[in-house]
Amino acid sequence: MTAPFDLIVPDWPAPANVRACVTTRARGDSLAPFECFNLGDHVGDNDRQVQANRDVLEQQLECSPVWLEQVHGATVVEASPGTLATADASWSAAPGVACSILTADCLPVLFTDRDGTRVAAAHAGWRSLAGGVLENTLVAMQVDPRQLLVWLGPAIGSEVYEVGPEVRQAFTAQHAEAARAFVPSGRSGHWLADLYELARIRLAAAGVVAVYGGGFCTLTDSRFYSYRRQAVTGRMASLIWLTAPANL
Repeated sequence: MTAPFDLIVPDWPAPANVRACVTTRARGDSLAPFECFNLGDHVGDNDRQVQANRDVLEQQLECSPVWLEQVHGATVVEASPGTLATADASWSAAPGVACSILTADCLPVLFTDRDGTRVAAAHAGWRSLAGGVLENTLVAMQVDPRQLLVWLGPAIGSEVYEVGPEVRQAFTAQHAEAARAFVPSGRSGHWLADLYELARIRLAAAGVVAVYGGGFCTLTDSRFYSYRRQAVTGRMASLIWLTAPANL
């Protein structure tokens, strides 16, 4: 896949007709502090530059990204071109329709079934994750969780993601094993949280057995936008789509 911007392609055994990628901040038309390939239209960047970046993305990937108005909730919708739904996850069974999530520290989670008939993308910051956005996505896909492949995209890393006690409580109240995803930060009452591990715990509890990815850190890796590093910043996109019906 050649493009005038940089992409991260998931390393996972997805079906041949499933395409997925994550953009980085490299290249593009946005100026500081959004430089360069900002795809978020809600962060204060010039609207025309954001649209120019989105147009290049769509042309090069040869798909139709469906963007969401993300609100750190747990609502899941079917991706519908031409609409802007208020939700934090979407799914699709239509070729060429890309489920698209914008992030800058939150965890993007991509889903496909092993037969390549349905895909989904979820925006999993801690509130959405604790609120059940991954579980709701599984329900919306209507696929046996054991038949799903899941990839965890770039998010803030466990060594730098400091949270308060209310975040730890939100997860451990639902899954006792979530305690292992938190270690004391050195600041009284605060913890370092592992979003990747929290997602794996919840996916495993829901019956998902094949989870890939993780290991990125958006705060320390300059390829990525990071809200914690720089509050006024752009957004990367994580996208997943089908190229053709799986039986063709």
